[in-house]
Amino acid sequence: MKKTLQSFTPSQRKVVLSACFGTFLEWYDFLTFATLATYFSVLFFPPENPTAALLMSLATFGVGMVVRPLGSALFGNLADRFGRRPIFIATISLMGVTTFMVGLLPTYAQIGIAAPVLLLLLRLLQGFAVGGEIGGVAVYLTEHAPHGRRGLYTSVLQLMGPLGILVSTFQIVLLLLFLDPADFNAWGWRIPFLFSAVLLVISIRTRMSLEESPVFRQLQAEGAVSKAPLRECFSDRNTLRGMALLFFCISAGGSLLFFTSQVYANVFLKSVVRLDAQLASTLVMTSTLVLFPLTIFCGWLSDRVGRRPILLAGLLLGALTIFPVFNALQHFGNPQLERFNREVAVTLSGDECNYSPFRKAANDCERNQEFLTKNGVSYASAPLDARASVTVSVGGEVAVEGFRPLELTAELKAKGWLEKADSGQVNSLMLFLLLLVPVIAVALITGPQTAVLAELFRARTRYTAAALPHNLSAGWIGGLSPFMVTLLSVQAGDVLAGLWYPVGLLIVASIIGLLFLPETKDVNLHL
Repeated sequence: MKKTLQSFTPSQRKVVLSACFGTFLEWYDFLTFATLATYFSVLFFPPENPTAALLMSLATFGVGMVVRPLGSALFGNLADRFGRRPIFIATISLMGVTTFMVGLLPTYAQIGIAAPVLLLLLRLLQGFAVGGEIGGVAVYLTEHAPHGRRGLYTSVLQLMGPLGILVSTFQIVLLLLFLDPADFNAWGWRIPFLFSAVLLVISIRTRMSLEESPVFRQLQAEGAVSKAPLRECFSDRNTLRGMALLFFCISAGGSLLFFTSQVYANVFLKSVVRLDAQLASTLVMTSTLVLFPLTIFCGWLSDRVGRRPILLAGLLLGALTIFPVFNALQHFGNPQLERFNREVAVTLSGDECNYSPFRKAANDCERNQEFLTKNGVSYASAPLDARASVTVSVGGEVAVEGFRPLELTAELKAKGWLEKADSGQVNSLMLFLLLLVPVIAVALITGPQTAVLAELFRARTRYTAAALPHNLSAGWIGGLSPFMVTLLSVQAGDVLAGLWYPVGLLIVASIIGLLFLPETKDVNLHL
């Protein structure tokens, strides 16, 4: 495999480096927000409602993903008509400027409700820029790749997402190490966003040196450039079939696995397992390092055995292991809290227990729902019966009436609940090994994914056809998965219930792939 990498021409290596650095900056900018979601929840949202603030913060991250399809529709249409190169320069500039501005935003304490409104606006612009980049750059890179080695050549692009979150997470680990909490909350969180200005200058310089795709140049020479790429995509049955496969199978599976393993895993370790924030970030960051060689290996392997078997293996592995892995993260990260949730019955009795993360808790029942969820306590719900007020029963013996957080905390502690994971009981090695399981599943999907995005479609509408369903799926399904998992867990009173969202969708993606996914590794990209 090393010999194969060295056999690429200087021009091909330059294309890889230029395209990948820009994509790295896109992901660094976009995922820095996700890494800081737990901190933004108190900086930009109402401090009196911490659980709602966390969910709203995750939702704001998801909003950036939701608008990605709009960016892909606009920029994809322009790229299929006028070329790939000018679009890449426009999208990277938009992303870099908006990320830098996030680092300058005043907080909720400084300007009130205007803070989350401005943050939301910048997230929308970021999502718009990512929509124009992700998917399209896969097409551009694949169109430069040598035939027979497209999987290996393009697999490097998929490392930019993990690299982006790795660099942003590493910065935050260092900042937390050298700054006290007060300084980090006051100004330290701004550094990763402001640093993006340096990366933006480098990225624009590298993108200016890019050459146009040879496939697009051939289309121009033949006068075969599409005048209405988006309309053509929806009028061609074969193109629609490929777009559906991307949406429901390949892109959905890859994004679900990536965000579950790289984004939600970090949130889960901090908020549910209740690990120290620095330890949680370090574990996720180190497991991400393994993704780099695995992704390249899976891309190379797909050139040998085909794209289809590698993609299906990743989907099935993810569907079968998410629940066991997250269960085990609890067991090895906070065994006492796991024992508490298994052995101590906590029952919330009351009417109108309709907790919503989008508004302040309206009554004692909703306040108790919020309190229990925030503290990683699973509970069952029961009707009020003849009681005159809301009660929380701990272990079937003690009933705390109304909403009395101090009294409830004391009763929970008396039954063995821990506010923070006991460092003496945390098995860091096992946590790291467990995090590797979804990382392997991610590599199996992302290794061949870049090549497949281009190989499924005709040259004249390829950018639009690949970018639109990929961003729809990654944005609407994968990007919202951290929020959906958290929200479902809150409503069910079970810290693991929300994982049915990615597991169920991965099962659907596996079935669709088994039935309809074609082999594409030898297709002619010039057709």
